[in-house]
Amino acid sequence: MTTLYSTRDKRHTFGVSFEEAVMKGLAPDGGLFVPEYIPSFDSNFFSEALPTMEFPDLAYTVAATLLDGTIPEDDLDKMIKLAINFPAPLHYLDYRHSVLELFHGPSLAFKDFGARFMAQLMSYFNRDKDRELTILVATSGDTGAAVAAGFHGLPGIRVFVLYPEGKVSPFQELQIAGWGDNIHAVKVAGDFDDCQRLVKSAFSDEDLSQNIRFTSANSINISRLLAQVFYYFEAYKQLLNTGRVSTTGKTKLVFSVPSGNFGNLTAGLYARQMGLPVDHFIAGTNANAVFPVYINSGIFKPAPTIATISNAMDVGNPSNFERIQGLYSGKDVEGSTWNNIRASLGSYSISDEETRRCILERYAGNDYLLDPHTAVGLFALESWKTENPEMANAQGVVLATAHPYKFREVLEPLLGTTLASPFQASAMQIVEEKHFSIAPDLELLKKLLLWQ
Repeated sequence: MTTLYSTRDKRHTFGVSFEEAVMKGLAPDGGLFVPEYIPSFDSNFFSEALPTMEFPDLAYTVAATLLDGTIPEDDLDKMIKLAINFPAPLHYLDYRHSVLELFHGPSLAFKDFGARFMAQLMSYFNRDKDRELTILVATSGDTGAAVAAGFHGLPGIRVFVLYPEGKVSPFQELQIAGWGDNIHAVKVAGDFDDCQRLVKSAFSDEDLSQNIRFTSANSINISRLLAQVFYYFEAYKQLLNTGRVSTTGKTKLVFSVPSGNFGNLTAGLYARQMGLPVDHFIAGTNANAVFPVYINSGIFKPAPTIATISNAMDVGNPSNFERIQGLYSGKDVEGSTWNNIRASLGSYSISDEETRRCILERYAGNDYLLDPHTAVGLFALESWKTENPEMANAQGVVLATAHPYKFREVLEPLLGTTLASPFQASAMQIVEEKHFSIAPDLELLKKLLLWQ
């Protein structure tokens, strides 16, 4: 990969290597690392090579293209095979609408892709170090579970997962706090934004920086984004092989992405930069409507977090907004950043009532159960198509970000039934939770980090 820069370094003055960006997580100026250049595939790749690729081989090809020799081929191939060892199938609701099931990994959420690849990268970069690496992560639910599963048992690495008390589902909490060993669960008496603020404050604290080797596992880490790029290509391959799209671009392709901290959406935008023929993206949010307000007004104003039934998206100040801005404010992009973003992205705020209605309608009409986050994405897609009737025949793909079982406390009363437990959940049912509890105060977190 070419040199990476902070989103706040507009002149690209201080660049770092991919290893440094992965291991630091956050840039020294508080910005997020972004590549100076995103390579792209030519048209022959999509028409000739892509259709015959198995998912791990496809993921390796995308990663190798992005990293451009940063990691030896054999090492990268081994990491990909260890990390991306479960499928991402499309489920077709009808001929024009499908969901990309990203919940077949160990934590039953899309974040397994990024967390497992990041774990392999960090373990690789940490292999010759004689000082323990501490990973600090804030989560609104699924990130913490995926990070805990991905990093559990890796030597020389300890992980602290901060999550908001009472604002994750019981099963999500079990997935975060049920590991022990090198995984430390920290319950914070606040919301996700409090957790994220604590993480950022810890990274900028001089005392901690002198005593602890730090990095982050949130979606702010560039390695997470790279793995999330993989499955956009996998979705296109499946659509191509079923004749729903063609390399001629005759059929329009739209991705609807349930969005919280906007890392998943940013990965899709990176995929398009690499040549993936996507016509439009839709960011579906819940009542935390900071981004839809921006799309409609041009004003980005962080707001206090609102609790919803799609809790993994309860984010009032999405960090990856900086990366999205950077993609659309480059030298080769004409017009204002806001207008450029609006031309490529639609965004809708979906209420809990609308989310429940979407779940019920699809369950009755297709006998297909959506989790609340995927329902937000589907409702947003349907809203966009209603407003843009000329795109009625576009292929719409919704990213199914979590298994419904993770949110059975919402779904079982709504449906009046008991959900079957997937095999990944069976072992977690008998694990004892182990967690620390703190107020959202940096000094308390510092004591915990230095004590452990």
